[in-house]
Amino acid sequence: MTPDEYCQDKAQQSGSSFYYSFLFLNETQRQAMIALYAFCRVVDDIVDECTEPMIAANKLQWWREEVHHLFHDQPSHPVSLALKTSLKHFPLQEEYFQELISGMEMDLNDTQYANFEDLSVYCYRAAGVVGLLTIEILGYKGQSTPEYARNLGIALQLINILRDVKEDALRGRVYLPKDEMTEFAVTPEMLLNTENTPQTLALFAHQAQRAQHYYQKAFSQLNEKDRFSQRTGIIMAEIYYALLKKIQTKHFPVLKKRVSINKLKKLWIAWTTARREYKHAQSLKS
Repeated sequence: MTPDEYCQDKAQQSGSSFYYSFLFLNETQRQAMIALYAFCRVVDDIVDECTEPMIAANKLQWWREEVHHLFHDQPSHPVSLALKTSLKHFPLQEEYFQELISGMEMDLNDTQYANFEDLSVYCYRAAGVVGLLTIEILGYKGQSTPEYARNLGIALQLINILRDVKEDALRGRVYLPKDEMTEFAVTPEMLLNTENTPQTLALFAHQAQRAQHYYQKAFSQLNEKDRFSQRTGIIMAEIYYALLKKIQTKHFPVLKKRVSINKLKKLWIAWTTARREYKHAQSLKS
């Protein structure tokens, strides 16, 4: 199995929404995006699947060194080898890969964040830097487009946190800010229930509103002339926004089940979004 085949297999196995947004990329961009996604998946799986924190920390340290080899020497892992191909075509920064690993280390060390300021650091490291790497692969010209990428990453991570609140609580992790849980009179034990209370509903609605705020803030910063080149990120954003709206319209059933968007719906969103952005790009030329 080649490094690219390894990454492709990793992406397909996950069933992630990311994979659907890659459909409209050229071959070079697709290779880089799949390699980037595989890297994210590998380091995230260390935290989620390793039951011994010390072992997980050692594995993340190994990846820190592997990233250094990727940029300065010769890497050895299939994902790193695939990323080395990407570096020939795109100006990806080592700093962002190291920040992502720092985000995973926060998962090992922090079971809850005191406030949103602390949580926003985690969201930036876990997802904002992925957005900043992605725009380099997709290409952009607008000076505000990096801020779009950063804020969109935070928005998507906040949606993830809301979707996975029960699953994370079962693992002993509570990403919802501690001060806001106190404000809404929600305890960690209440997140282990299968039924909402007026308190949990109010807290979840507050989190959804914040995610929507970052989503709207991101798109206010996206340069109009960059929309077509950034359509892969826009497709991802539309799929996640559909997930957020589904969680809201179903009255936040996140304690009972994991809310998701089915594959056919994701494909439909990807196709209609790509078509819309193509028409928008054509209108800018006329």
